[in-house]
Amino acid sequence: MPSSADQNDFIVIGAGIVGLATAWRLVQRFPDCSVVVVESESDVAAHQSGHNSGVLHSGIYYKPGSIRATTCRTGKAAMEAFCEEHQIPWDRCGKVIVATDSDELESMEKIAARGTENGIVYERLDSDQLRELEPNAAGIAALHVPETGIVNYATVCKRLARCIQDAGGRIVFGSEIVAVDARAQSIRLTAACGQVFHAAMMINCGGLQCDRIATLSGVSPEIRIVPFRGEYYELAPGRETLVRNLIYPVPDPSFPFLGVHFTRMIDGGVECGPNAVLAFSRAGYDWKTIRLTDLAQTLRFGGFRKLALRHWKTGLGEMHRSLSKAAFVTALQKLMPCLTASDLVRGRAGVRAQAVSRDGELVDDFLFQRSDAAVHVLNAPSPAATASLAIAQTIVDQVER
Repeated sequence: MPSSADQNDFIVIGAGIVGLATAWRLVQRFPDCSVVVVESESDVAAHQSGHNSGVLHSGIYYKPGSIRATTCRTGKAAMEAFCEEHQIPWDRCGKVIVATDSDELESMEKIAARGTENGIVYERLDSDQLRELEPNAAGIAALHVPETGIVNYATVCKRLARCIQDAGGRIVFGSEIVAVDARAQSIRLTAACGQVFHAAMMINCGGLQCDRIATLSGVSPEIRIVPFRGEYYELAPGRETLVRNLIYPVPDPSFPFLGVHFTRMIDGGVECGPNAVLAFSRAGYDWKTIRLTDLAQTLRFGGFRKLALRHWKTGLGEMHRSLSKAAFVTALQKLMPCLTASDLVRGRAGVRAQAVSRDGELVDDFLFQRSDAAVHVLNAPSPAATASLAIAQTIVDQVER
């Protein structure tokens, strides 16, 4: 690889969906400027963007006025328009959020209230109406959100990459950034392969590595990325008819994960899950993948230790479901009692880059930090894929200030 300097106006780190959407917005806003995306892997969507559930979220869950709520709404409309323009398959199939007992009704009503404030159309269902939509789902009440959709975000990423390149932008793969020299009006990045990049502005969309890139840049982020692995099963061939579209539980209000659910996929099949367990590597897609430096950094972080102490019972339950198919089936049977172990086959896994604060709180909104010559995206959990084009607009607006 060449070691000579590569001069650009903008450098975007990360070819996940947020990074690609940002680069696309940059080439649209500044057509005369040079934009390069630098990616450590060999293709786009190598991590979170290619391992998620593919849901086009409505925004019903998120705190009104939060960045997640506002960008989810505008981003969903933009993503649907992008898919239509570029003939990417998607489907506004709808979903149900199911209360399985009376203890969940209050939480369900709080979600409904958020939906009203966020401008989302939904319908309350009784148990008979729920069975009309999802005959195999069990619940005493539900919210039907007809505007929720599905898409393949890896396909979206590939199309965004082509759009960027067609507009004159570049994507450089296999370039892991190992050193950053950030100055007031310029930034210099060095990759492990020896290539050097210069730019007037860097946008850090590094996902699982975003806090490390920020630290290399001289920024001291208040958060640390803790990787959580989500594991899925799939409905076995011939059993996909158990689910018509999307079936979600009422989420635990104290934990920002949505619980195990059923998701029809745009390319066929139905995924069931995920759980949420600590990954032993920032690319730890199974129990066997262990990177001691990643694990040691997580365990040394006081915020993680506080989080683990606060949620140890939930964590043990998630680990049990990871290691025991029977336990995973039991969790799913809360929503669908007719389900049996033979209905499920092992599916894929993803790793979520969850920002954790020093006081042990899971950061519950998108988080950006601006420095002189950089914008750092330090937390972009779900619905970041849905919201990506709107997140990118927010980033580009910051660049213009």
